[in-house]
Amino acid sequence: MSESSPEADVVQRGSFALTVRRLRRDTASMAALCVILAVILLAIIAPWVAGVTGHSPIEQFRETGLSPAGIPVGPGAEFWLGTDQLGRDVLVRLAYGARVSLLVGVFASMLASLIAVVVGTTAGYFGGTVDLVLSRLTDLVMSVPFLLCALALVSAFGPSLMLSVIVIVFFSWAPMARVIRGQVISLRRQDFVLASRSLGAGPLSIMVVDILPNLAVPIIVYTTMQIPNSIVFEATLSFLGMGIVPPTPSWGGMLADASSNSLYLVAWWLIFVPGTALLMTTLAFNILGDGLRDALDPKSARTVRRLKRRPKAGAKP
Repeated sequence: MSESSPEADVVQRGSFALTVRRLRRDTASMAALCVILAVILLAIIAPWVAGVTGHSPIEQFRETGLSPAGIPVGPGAEFWLGTDQLGRDVLVRLAYGARVSLLVGVFASMLASLIAVVVGTTAGYFGGTVDLVLSRLTDLVMSVPFLLCALALVSAFGPSLMLSVIVIVFFSWAPMARVIRGQVISLRRQDFVLASRSLGAGPLSIMVVDILPNLAVPIIVYTTMQIPNSIVFEATLSFLGMGIVPPTPSWGGMLADASSNSLYLVAWWLIFVPGTALLMTTLAFNILGDGLRDALDPKSARTVRRLKRRPKAGAKP
C-alpha cells in the first residue's frame, strides 16, 4: 500500500510544530512579535494616518503648529503627538519614518545575510587559498572604522538612501560570514557530504542541497537579530546628517532635529516619541531573535540553563 503511516506524518511535521509551540510559550517573544507587527502596521497605514489628520509629513503649519514664540505645539486634538520645530506633525512623520527604518533594516539585513552565506560557505567548503583570501577580506572589512568610512563616502557621493543601505551592508556581512564559515568547515566532514561527493555531486550542488539546509537556523536567527542593528545604523547615519536626505522623515533625523539647539528641553515629545519607537523596535527584534534561537535549537545554552534549574525527580526540596 502506498499510504503513509501516521508515524511518518508525525515525523514530517513534528519539528515545525515543536518550534511553533516553543515560540508560543515564550511570553517575551510573543510580546516582541506584537510590537513588531504594530510597527509594521504603522508603516503600512502611514498614508491613511496622513489622510485622517490632513497633514503631510513635510507640510509646515507655521500658524497652528507653532506658538507665537516659535515653540512647537505639544500633543493635542489637532496634532496628536505634537509638532516639531518647523510645525510639522510628529505622528505623521513617525509613521513615514517607520517605513524608512523597516525598509532599510529588512533589505540591508537580507542582502548582508546573502553575501555572508556566499562568502562563508565558499570559504568553509573549499578551504586552502580560497579560505585564506576570503578570511583576510573578512578581517579587512571588520577592521575598517564605520563612521570614518561613512563620512568619506558621504563626502564623495552625498547622503542618500541607497548609500545608507550600501554602508550598512558593507559593515554587516563580515561577522555572519565568520560564523557560517565555521559551520561549513564542520559540516563538510560529515558522512552525508562525503557520500554526495563520492556519488559525483559537484561543489555547488553539495553546498546548496546538502550544506545550506543545515545552516537554516543560524541564518534565520542572525538575519532577525541583524535587522535592529541595521535600523540603528540607519538612525545613526541620519542623526549625523549622512543618511536620509531631509525633509524625508526618518527616526534618526527626528532625533537630530530634537537635539538641535536643545529643543527637547522645551518640547520633550520631539525626542521621546522617535526615541521610544526606535528603542521598542530594536528591543523587540532582539528579543524575537533570542526566542527564535531557543525555539529552533532546543539545545541552546539558554534552554540548557532552564533545564538545569528544574528540580530533579526524587530530589530533596
